[in-house]
Amino acid sequence: MLCNLCPRNCNTDRDKTVGYCRMTNTVKISRAALHHWEEPCISAENGSGTVFFSGCNMGCVYCQNRDISHGGFGREISLSRLAEIFLELQQKNAHNINLVTPTHFAPQIVEAVKAARESGLNIPVVYNTSGYEKTENIEILKDTVDVYLPDFKYFSSDTAQKYSCCADYPQAAKKAIDTMVKQTGPCVFDDDGIIQKGTIVRVLVLPGYTDEAKKIIEYLYTTYGDDIFISIMSQYTPCTNLENYPEINRKLTQQEYDDVIDFAVELGLENGFVQEGDSASESFIPLFDLEGV
Repeated sequence: MLCNLCPRNCNTDRDKTVGYCRMTNTVKISRAALHHWEEPCISAENGSGTVFFSGCNMGCVYCQNRDISHGGFGREISLSRLAEIFLELQQKNAHNINLVTPTHFAPQIVEAVKAARESGLNIPVVYNTSGYEKTENIEILKDTVDVYLPDFKYFSSDTAQKYSCCADYPQAAKKAIDTMVKQTGPCVFDDDGIIQKGTIVRVLVLPGYTDEAKKIIEYLYTTYGDDIFISIMSQYTPCTNLENYPEINRKLTQQEYDDVIDFAVELGLENGFVQEGDSASESFIPLFDLEGV
């Protein structure tokens, strides 16, 4: 079957070769471990059971995980092994299963989660995505995913094209997030404040693009109000190979970030998360060492 899971519609036979995501149909992951640097309602005290999938359908020039997203580092595993990994993370007292960059493996994830649940998996499944999704792909996840954690990276088609070669990103992300919110409904938390169901949208503020971040936040808040949470992120960390993009080859300033936060507060946003301290640090980037694979 030719792959058209994401808006790229690369129409590739991933049983024989790789798609735009640089992956075949065989699941490939680079790390499966407890992760403590997500939003507080996801990581909480024990950590989030995070599975980092290799490959990506975005290809952002500034990607912090480029070793696995661009370079394809990781190990190929079977669906039965993926299901075992979910159960092993639960045994380590993970609060949830956190699927990072999962878009191109969505059908395989559905099968693995089903098998894991039949064997005792009972913690929420988090779908941690770039937001560059097709609604059809989200629909197949309806009975698999409990919490959606999409990015909303760009409001402008020109910006999306410049940094990720996907001018249709704003339209695709809006449709995908709308489908996610309709599936999950308003956010639901347990007595310890750990999310069990719902949608949290991440907005990574790029240096020099505070106006675009404000437009994204305004759109999300006016569209969904308090039904979703908005996570405003300051952790942008410039990587190598940004010589051709000098305008984003620096960290976000505190003034830029504060300006966006002030805008969100004035807008009336209450259901949100902010980052404090030096989050723009390579120490927040996981070590992709095949742990737990």
